[in-house]
Amino acid sequence: MEALTIRELLEAVNGRLLGEFSDLETTVSKVETDSRTITPGSLFLPLVGERFDGHAYINAALEAGAAGCLTQRERERYLPGKFYIKVDSTHKALRDLAIWYKNRFSIPVVGITGSVGKTTTKDMVAAVLREKYEVLKTEGNKNNDIGLPLTLLRLEKKHQIAVLEMGMNHAGELDYLSGIAQPDVVLITNVGDSHIENFGSREKIFEAKCEIFNHARPGAYTILNGDDPLLSTLRGTRQAVFCGQGEGLDYRSSELESDWRSQVSCRVNTPNGSCRMVIPALGEHMVYPTLMAAAVGEHFGMTLDEIAAGVRNFAPTKMRMNILNRRENITILDDSYNANPQSMRAAIEVLDGYTGDYKVAVLGDMFELGPLAGVLHTGVGEFLGRSHVDCLVAIGELARNIYDAAASSDVPECHYFKTKEEAVPLLRELARPGTTILVKASRGMAFETITNELKQITEEA
Repeated sequence: MEALTIRELLEAVNGRLLGEFSDLETTVSKVETDSRTITPGSLFLPLVGERFDGHAYINAALEAGAAGCLTQRERERYLPGKFYIKVDSTHKALRDLAIWYKNRFSIPVVGITGSVGKTTTKDMVAAVLREKYEVLKTEGNKNNDIGLPLTLLRLEKKHQIAVLEMGMNHAGELDYLSGIAQPDVVLITNVGDSHIENFGSREKIFEAKCEIFNHARPGAYTILNGDDPLLSTLRGTRQAVFCGQGEGLDYRSSELESDWRSQVSCRVNTPNGSCRMVIPALGEHMVYPTLMAAAVGEHFGMTLDEIAAGVRNFAPTKMRMNILNRRENITILDDSYNANPQSMRAAIEVLDGYTGDYKVAVLGDMFELGPLAGVLHTGVGEFLGRSHVDCLVAIGELARNIYDAAASSDVPECHYFKTKEEAVPLLRELARPGTTILVKASRGMAFETITNELKQITEEA
C-alpha cells in the first residue's frame, strides 16, 4: 500500500477527526482489521459483526503500534499521539476507502467469479500475466466483502494489472463486490450447485453470478465457459468470448494428454493461433482455467509462447489439489479446502486416473446444498461407483449418503464414520505402500487435519 495521509483518509471515508490529534499529514501505509497482526504505523479498522465487535480491540491495536484507527463511536479517552477517525460504519468505510484508493491507479482489473474453479482460474490468470506484467492478485480465496477491499488496498505503483476473485453466497453480494472492483475484464468459470441452499435453483445462481456485470466498465471484455449450459445462453446478448471443448468456441482445447502423476497437456486453439501447453496440475477440468488465462493473456497483448510459459509456472493455492509425494510410492491428493458436487466429481476423476496400486477417496460433507443435499451427496457416491476407486472413507452426517450410494454401486471397499477422529485409525492402516489418497470436503469439515495426519504417518519423498 502506498502511504496515505490522514487528510486523504478523511476525504476517502467522509470521516471526522476525534480527540486532540491534529497533524493531518501523518501517514499510514497499511490497513489492518485484526489487532493481532498490527504493524507499526498502520491503520486499525475495527469491523463489527453479529458475534464480535472490533472496537473492543482498539486500545490493544494502538498500543501494538497502529498509528490510529477508525471508529463508529466516540471514545471515553484518547491515547496521546494516536489519531481517531469517526465514521458512520467501519464496514462501509472499508468499501469507500478501497474504491477511493483503487481510483488512484489507472490499471485494468480482471474480475473472476463462478461456482467452481474461481481460485484456480485466478491463480492461472495471474501466472500467465506475470510473464509480462507486474500483477496484484487475491491471496488465497479472500474474495468477500472484507477480503476484496483489503486486496485492493495492497495496490502499489509497481502494479500493472489486478486479478481479483469474487465469491458470493447470497443475492446482491456480487453487485456489492463489482461496485468495488469495477472490472475491465470479467470471467465466469461456470454455474454449479454451490450455495444452492440460499438460491433454490441453478437459474437463480446464474442470475446472481451475472451481477458481476452491474458495475463492470463499459465495454468490459467478457470471458465465459462455453460448455456451461446457462452461460451459453449469454451468447449474442453481450460481447464475449467463449472457452471450452465444444465445437465453434473462441478458445478451445484439443489433444488432451496426462501423465497421471503431475501434469496434463493440451493444444490450445485461439483466434490468433494454436499452441501445445503443459499444465502442472491434474484433471481434465484444468483446461478451463488454462483457456480463460489464454484469453486474458491475448487480450493484454501476450504471445502464445508467453502464455504457455505462464501456464507452466502455475502453482495451485494450498489445499487445492496439491500433490504430496511421500516415500514408498504413497501419494496424497490434498484437495481439502472446499467441495461441491461438481468439484467433488472432478477430484474423483483425478484419483480415478492416477497411477498407484490402491486408490482411496476420503470424502466428507458438502455444505450449503439445502433440501438437495441428500440427493447431491448420493450422486457423488453413484459417480464413485462408476470409477475405479478401490476404497471410500466417508466422514460426516451428510457423507452417509455418499457411503450408501457407493456401497450400492459396488465400490469394492466402503467405510463410514461420523467424525474425523473415528476415522484416523483406519486411515493409518490405509496409508500403505503404493496407495494414492484423495482428501476432500467442504471448508467447514476442516479436512486439512486429515491431510496433516497422513503427512505425519508417512515420510516426504
